Amino acid sequence: MNAIEVSELSKTYGQEIKAVDNISFTVDEGEVFGLLGPNGAGKTTTIKIITTLIKPSSGLVSVFGLDVLRYPQEVRQCLGYVPQAVSVDGDLSAYENLLIFSKLFYVGKRERDERIKFALDYMDLSQRADDLVKHFSGGMMRRLEIAQALVNRPRVLILDEPSIGLDPGSKKQMWKYIQKLNEEFKVTVLITTHDMMEADELCERIAIMESGKISVIGNPRDLKRSVGGEILTVKLSTNSVPSSLSARPTAVLGSLSIPPELGSIVSQEEDTLKIVTENGERAIPRIMDYFERLGYAVESVSLNRPTLDDVFMKYGKTSLERVGVYGEARTQRRAIVRHSR
Repeated sequence: MNAIEVSELSKTYGQEIKAVDNISFTVDEGEVFGLLGPNGAGKTTTIKIITTLIKPSSGLVSVFGLDVLRYPQEVRQCLGYVPQAVSVDGDLSAYENLLIFSKLFYVGKRERDERIKFALDYMDLSQRADDLVKHFSGGMMRRLEIAQALVNRPRVLILDEPSIGLDPGSKKQMWKYIQKLNEEFKVTVLITTHDMMEADELCERIAIMESGKISVIGNPRDLKRSVGGEILTVKLSTNSVPSSLSARPTAVLGSLSIPPELGSIVSQEEDTLKIVTENGERAIPRIMDYFERLGYAVESVSLNRPTLDDVFMKYGKTSLERVGVYGEARTQRRAIVRHSR
């Protein structure tokens, strides 16, 4: 059974604004699935429909076979949801925040303390259980928000921009917690992100969204391969050209070729060659050996792999790095954290 199934989903605001435009995808049980795209792509609207917070204009959405429109209460009991905005109360302690959340999810009195203790322990917050949340760092707040989502023992954890506004160290720590939850408890995880490193690190599959549509769905590694091969930039020393040919080093370099199994030379600027190959790490020693056997010295070799931004450029027709979402998202989250204090 699919954990989440979305079929021909659309959401229109007013008569003109189509936030989600006829998208379809499934999330397997136990999978980490990502919606990757800039702000305004429709990611948050999609998860708000899945979490029953808003109704779709058309299409079907189900969670473990439960239609979100017909069985909203049952669907909510399956889910844990962490939104972009701060969802903890800074004037309450960590324990009090989780206590309120457990009551909202109708967790029985006998189970509350056990579940709250487990969630705080799991997110390494038990020593701060009685501290006011307004004194927490941004990373600790985010961990507390995930702890909240764990109180009702969700089968699906939905995270809207999980590392938004966090510093690099806190971000990597957050990724470890998410991976741990998925691996240890087989929790299905759906994340939205505009962070390509985050999608690459966490997701088994991603759907690239742009302007309310899904451009492509696939494994990050396969999507990067679809852009093209890996690029090796090889710089040769013209001083090492065989003596019989040293009078015309540039001409000699211009006539070079390599065996097809090593790749193909796609461009050359004097003594620097760009070679497309399927597996750069494997090809490097073989290419160096090939040129050295011809009598050339290899001064340097660099390897460039396709990135998810290259994938986004191919399928979304723009670059995530250029649409200005990173700074905006960080500022938004940090402003919210400061305001909560």
